[in-house]
Amino acid sequence: MDWYEIGEINDKNNGHTGPVYSVAFSHNNTTLASASADKTVKLWDVSGNTPRYNGTLEGHSGKVNCVAFSPDKKTLASGSDDKTVKLWDVSGNTPKEKCTLPGHSGAVYSVAFSPDGETLASASYDETVKLWDVSGDTPRYKDTLEGHSGAVYSVAFSRDGETLASASYDYTVKLWDVVSEYMSEEIDPLKGHSGVVRSVAFSHDGKTLASASDDKTIRLWDMSGDEPMGKGIVRGHTRDNSECICYNDVGEYKFNLSCPVTGHSGGVTSVAFSSDNTTLASASDDKTVKLWDVSGDTPRVKYTLTGHSDKVTSVAFSSDGKILASASMDNTIKLWGAFITFHDIRRREMGIPLKRHGKYCTNTQCMVCGKPMKT
Repeated sequence: MDWYEIGEINDKNNGHTGPVYSVAFSHNNTTLASASADKTVKLWDVSGNTPRYNGTLEGHSGKVNCVAFSPDKKTLASGSDDKTVKLWDVSGNTPKEKCTLPGHSGAVYSVAFSPDGETLASASYDETVKLWDVSGDTPRYKDTLEGHSGAVYSVAFSRDGETLASASYDYTVKLWDVVSEYMSEEIDPLKGHSGVVRSVAFSHDGKTLASASDDKTIRLWDMSGDEPMGKGIVRGHTRDNSECICYNDVGEYKFNLSCPVTGHSGGVTSVAFSSDNTTLASASDDKTVKLWDVSGDTPRVKYTLTGHSDKVTSVAFSSDGKILASASMDNTIKLWGAFITFHDIRRREMGIPLKRHGKYCTNTQCMVCGKPMKT
């Protein structure tokens, strides 16, 4: 399998006029949302051979830092420097603003929906994470998670929805039990990074948590204990390879921290797992995206994707793992696709350039629809 750039979205095709900070795919892979310093969110139809502009969401009065789709694909959340979270109805042909969630006293850097779509988490410069009940027609405030000693840059729910991870300027990752009968409870922080932690992501099987940092590393945390992390207390992490014993009402289980993953020459800004849990994508200040094989005990670099002319701020996989989107300070979004065909292998061996139908296809097969191409 190999990865190629299959498309670029820029200001020449209704793209953003400022740095792009975040990208997210809808769960059916037909729509890509992007957030920008130009104070807008843009929607792109990525169901065909070429990305197609599908509208601009305006309403924030500051830079838009993050976007996330609800699991049912009907709602898009965005967070902004204007200290608010906005919810947008994207279920119809004409997207529209549903409501604004005020409450943070600083810029909002990250938003994430729980797997059941009933809770939204937002992370802020104000050093807190807020939880919102979005299960009904009128969203309402649920809880504020306090404990970080610096801005919170990223939040992610575990696949069972019981644990929330948060990444912070204070160099730590915190885990929160968000289903406790006593409301949300903090589990001891995961320490090890020597710089600001910019991003966290759970693997789709829930067994691994990845954290990305300004210290130019990614750390992979083993979450596969005998009991869910939300029911245990993690204690005693050190800077490097370590093993902790976590106690709960059943007994004890182990929680392991892997070696830090190195390879980027700049801070790592974003991480995302593929749907089959075998590949981790990372974005960096070094202007590259790296794809890591995390299927074994030792992560290794599979590909380095180059093409952006400035820092890469965000990466996101489509839910089928066939497309990767990357956002950059160069005002563009790039789409990358994975291909493997016999003809591709032979052409590469012979030094013959690969032909494409549009930008989504190899010379033999369309990556989007799977139909064979004429040769």
